[in-house]
Amino acid sequence: MTRLSVNINKIATLRNARGGNIPNVQKAAVDCQNFGAEGITVHPRPDERHIRYQDVREIKSVIKTEYNIEGYPSRSFMNLVGEIKPDQVTLVPDPPDAITSSEGWNTIKCKSFLVEIIAELKEQVIRSSIFIDTNLKYIENALETGTDRIELYTEPYARNFPTDPEHAIAGFKEAAERALELGLGLNAGHDLSLENLKYFNDNIPGLLEVSIGHALIADALYYGLENTIQQYLRQLS
Repeated sequence: MTRLSVNINKIATLRNARGGNIPNVQKAAVDCQNFGAEGITVHPRPDERHIRYQDVREIKSVIKTEYNIEGYPSRSFMNLVGEIKPDQVTLVPDPPDAITSSEGWNTIKCKSFLVEIIAELKEQVIRSSIFIDTNLKYIENALETGTDRIELYTEPYARNFPTDPEHAIAGFKEAAERALELGLGLNAGHDLSLENLKYFNDNIPGLLEVSIGHALIADALYYGLENTIQQYLRQLS
């Protein structure tokens, strides 16, 4: 069964909109874990507009499930990772002002930079994952960076799924098969939802983990957090 990691950034966004500590981000992380999530994902950005660096520290002390920190590997980010030592770090090529992730790494152009960052993670015994598009050359070059896994950027799949699921999934299936041939672990994330998750999971070989935030937290407004997490888990079973 593919593991579900819940990205709780949107809960922090809601808290920050009003100030104070409602909703409580740490409690939300624990609740997600208790409701069945097999991982918690956070994506701290330099302006701390949602998850704050202090949130990252405090969540570490209250969860027992897998902890995934994603983000652009600036020096401040890498210092935080070195302090927290999460189970996994997902490297994302976001500029500081990005609203959300919009593309994967060019592992050819950025190879030397990624090699250096991933070597630093390996020294700290932290599993690495590279956020990446379905470009097969980028996936093949990802192997040369030393990364443990790749995370497929699934927004193009989600955008095209409603009109043509077979076409939407085709490039992702090919990318997954190539990653497996190379011995790379396979994650996926971005705009996966209750509407498109099952089809993706059923058609992507070797999928280890999905990271889902925006759609899941939005669904929780209607269905409740526990019920929503259970619905997502059923899509992955």
